[in-house]
Amino acid sequence: MSNTNASLFERGQAVIPGGVNSPVRAFGSVGGTPYFVERADGPFVYDVEGRRYIDYVQSYGPSILGHAHPDVIAAIRDAATRGTSYGAPTENEVRIAEEMTSRVEGLEMMRLVSSGTEAAMSAIRLARGATGRSKILKFAGNYHGHTDSLLVAGGSGIAQQGLKGSEGVTAGAIEDTIVAPYNVVPEIDESIAVVCVEPIAANMGLVPPAPGFLEGLREACDAAGAMLLFDEVITGFRLCRGGAAEWFGVQPDVWCFGKVIGGGLPMGAYGASREIMSNVAPLGGVYQAGTLSGNPLATAAGLAALEHLTVEAYAALTERATRLQEGMQAAFDTAGVAAVLPRVGPLLGIFFTDTAPHDFDSAKAAADNGVYPRFFHGMLDRGIALAPGAYEAIFPSLAHGDEEIEATIAACAEVAATL
Repeated sequence: MSNTNASLFERGQAVIPGGVNSPVRAFGSVGGTPYFVERADGPFVYDVEGRRYIDYVQSYGPSILGHAHPDVIAAIRDAATRGTSYGAPTENEVRIAEEMTSRVEGLEMMRLVSSGTEAAMSAIRLARGATGRSKILKFAGNYHGHTDSLLVAGGSGIAQQGLKGSEGVTAGAIEDTIVAPYNVVPEIDESIAVVCVEPIAANMGLVPPAPGFLEGLREACDAAGAMLLFDEVITGFRLCRGGAAEWFGVQPDVWCFGKVIGGGLPMGAYGASREIMSNVAPLGGVYQAGTLSGNPLATAAGLAALEHLTVEAYAALTERATRLQEGMQAAFDTAGVAAVLPRVGPLLGIFFTDTAPHDFDSAKAAADNGVYPRFFHGMLDRGIALAPGAYEAIFPSLAHGDEEIEATIAACAEVAATL
């Protein structure tokens, strides 16, 4: 008997919490049974029942070229024939560090890890070690992975579970974490080691920084001697060639990266100036290590992906996102549905509300009004796969062509008429 989505979900729930390995995939916030992917190609994913979807999840961002890009697959295949992990340094680790530091102004040294969570965790440790201070400041609705000290008031997955934090995180783990509202420059004193921010919040839907917000953070950190950390796990190498620092003209002290840099394989990175990174072992006293850090398959895939990410590629990606934004907005307006689609370059979001949210409270109000699940399933029924949660972004890829974008806008118009 062939597998179905329902049968696999049932089997999964017997051996995996919720039947999935990342909570949002369980469809808890939208209802229904998740589709189980059998394969993917370009802008499409195919489920185990043979159904094809135009995919705007794109692994939540890494598949910027589209799924199974031939050059990325060739690079992975070639690397795999020479072994999958060595526990020793490789040329591609050096090459990808050279490539990334050449693109991002101020990023002089970096360390590869295996996930965005690891990158954020390590960057926080680095900032504390370099400043000798203990407190960190983050913003409500910003998500920096699932390390204990950063889970409080996180966006994205944790918000979609209806949680404010996580059980199992002790009071001691977060006693040095201060949470402030996004888009308001907080008071920063000399007890704070680092201010962590998503330069464009993309884990509470898409919420751009208000004019002057990032500049104000830079000034406040400088005045207090604190470090400014940009979590660019989503924006890094998706927004533009040099990331948020280039886009906004504000340079942080420390960066976190992930998603795009692994070409679809697990990889993250954190980095800073040569001076700050000299605190990391073996040069300094801040310890961080990883058996699979700089994995040869991931570095090969990441290098292959970055080769395609030229200035022209970002212009093409922005054009696709703009067409989606304008076409879907027109569909909602025609149907009389209150919706806004905030966009920053190639990054796109959707909220079912009259005005674009500016912080976590306003994003949560839009996410909780019950419209998104209906829209999600209406689109899914028409072969359009969006993220199964109202706090996620929409990720068009370079593989999404005219036909897919027009089909998406047409489906949106049909669904909007039913809302």
